Amino acid sequence: MEKKESKFISIVVYLHNGGSNIVNFFERVLPVFMDTFEKYEIICVDDASTDDSVEVLKEHFAGCEENNIINIVYMSYFQGLEASMNAGRDLAIGDFVYEFDDINCDYDSEIIVRAYDKLLSGYDIVSTSCRDRVKLTSKVFYFFYNLTSWSKNKIGPETFRILSRRAINRVKSLDTYIPYRKAVYMNCGLKTDTIYYESNHRDGRRRRKTNRNERTSLAMDSFIYFTNVLEKTALIISGAFLVFSVGVVIYIISSFFSTSKPVEGWVSTMGFLAFGFFGVFTLLTIILKYLSVLLNLIFKHQRYLVENVEKISRR
Repeated sequence: MEKKESKFISIVVYLHNGGSNIVNFFERVLPVFMDTFEKYEIICVDDASTDDSVEVLKEHFAGCEENNIINIVYMSYFQGLEASMNAGRDLAIGDFVYEFDDINCDYDSEIIVRAYDKLLSGYDIVSTSCRDRVKLTSKVFYFFYNLTSWSKNKIGPETFRILSRRAINRVKSLDTYIPYRKAVYMNCGLKTDTIYYESNHRDGRRRRKTNRNERTSLAMDSFIYFTNVLEKTALIISGAFLVFSVGVVIYIISSFFSTSKPVEGWVSTMGFLAFGFFGVFTLLTIILKYLSVLLNLIFKHQRYLVENVEKISRR
């Protein structure tokens, strides 16, 4: 029997109305940690579940013979994936932290060890990503995000990731509100990598059923915080109106030397509108630039609210 790893591992798991998947997830994932690591803790973040997720979790571990340290973090109200996982990660004390955003286990469990081995080879953040059937809306989001992002590192759909303690300390040292962990991790300046796998579900990866408003709000926040897409859009529109304005000026000059005269008042009206819209969008570009600077100065605090932390331990 091979010697187990001595590093202490924290396993942070997001729970929201996933009672039907909890048992299958831990039956597939937990044996890997038991066989690989000497010491580990489990932190389950309950994001105001309205089903029997917590009851199923407690019942499952009550029937386990193994000694497990389990912490259940109860969020005060539904706060979404990002805020909940930030809370769980901040409570983790392990040398390395696994973040499971989704308990839909569509991968071979050995990839958990592969991610750990990859981390030890010189990386601080290693993610896993499924190649199968990424939603069109996700493809569009990641395309435009990576196109306009400040960072040279690209992001994409991820299933789970492992972080070194150095990565966690680096993120905490930034002292910033983290609205989108993937973006912050990619911008923290440490070495990252992604392991890709094929889903072992016949129909491909089953997406976690999240609140659509939550995902839309997260996408918009991410574009504002981590990209210059609004500035570029306003600048492009300003440029288009500038070109149109120049065209109107050229048309006005050429009309003086032409025998055919335009409708009276048309040239002045169009010129006024073109220059007016050019000025408006130029001003909008300047305002957005100032707003981006203010955002960098303002979002300096974590924002989540924990109601209670319950420790379940048989040790």
